[in-house]
Amino acid sequence: MALNADLGAPLDRSSGAPLHVQVAQALRQDIQARQLAPGTALPSEAGLCRQFGVARSVVRQALAALVAEGLIRREPGRAPTVAPVLEHHRMVQRSTGLFEQFASTGTALRTRVLRLEPAAPPPEVAAFFGSEDTLLLERLRRVDDEPLAFVRTWLPRARLPGLAADHLQDASLHRILVQRFGLHPGRGRNRIRAVGADAALADALEVNKGSPLLMLEGQGHDQHGQALEWFTTWHRGEKLVFDVDVTPAGERVHAALPDGARHSEPMTPAGGVPQSEVSLAAAEAALQTALEMLRRLREGK
Repeated sequence: MALNADLGAPLDRSSGAPLHVQVAQALRQDIQARQLAPGTALPSEAGLCRQFGVARSVVRQALAALVAEGLIRREPGRAPTVAPVLEHHRMVQRSTGLFEQFASTGTALRTRVLRLEPAAPPPEVAAFFGSEDTLLLERLRRVDDEPLAFVRTWLPRARLPGLAADHLQDASLHRILVQRFGLHPGRGRNRIRAVGADAALADALEVNKGSPLLMLEGQGHDQHGQALEWFTTWHRGEKLVFDVDVTPAGERVHAALPDGARHSEPMTPAGGVPQSEVSLAAAEAALQTALEMLRRLREGK
């Protein structure tokens, strides 16, 4: 398969950036744009030398960098190939759903609706909506034909007349809420926990019972401040990474022990230090706690 024609364009030899860095960046951009699918063979070292007009040592450095990043694979006697995606990333603090976040990176996320029907919610969900008149939506998300996440979502039935499972096949729930009902997801709160897969989740996600999963639970409101969704998503821990953006303005990070997750309060720094000054430490502490729990689950502790 031929590379994008832009890859053969002359490198900027006056930019100060090393040539091997520029070559690696050109290949990286093509791979990440999905113009080169997993398993696609790249040209030989000699072919890349001709395309970029550089020495073999430059090409080897560029390829070595991409191997280290997990973007390509190299085997003796064979041309380098594009590596399959081993893990995916999700921004924890954003109200956009998994579908939109994956779409923004060019990753095709498949969605199968397993269940959409009126159902009586658990007490905490009923309290959130102020009603027991709710819809229960269950979906399985897949990437490259492998299960990635199982999603259970509670929705306010009275506000979503006519919502059908067909609307949500390989589609974004949030997009449907906006386009069909004029409901725009707004503020909310998300929590992360490491849990073991029960029999039902293990079957759906094609893992062994007790396998570690990363569970993201959240509640969201619409643009009017009304309760819109309560969701719980179980992700395969080896296939997804949660990312947190921290800026000087600060993200409000909430931490709680597993038993108190439903009643967590904002972290209050000692000495009254503003939240923005401890947001990075809080984010790191929360993620480290989740990773430690995940490690213990893997070790069977």
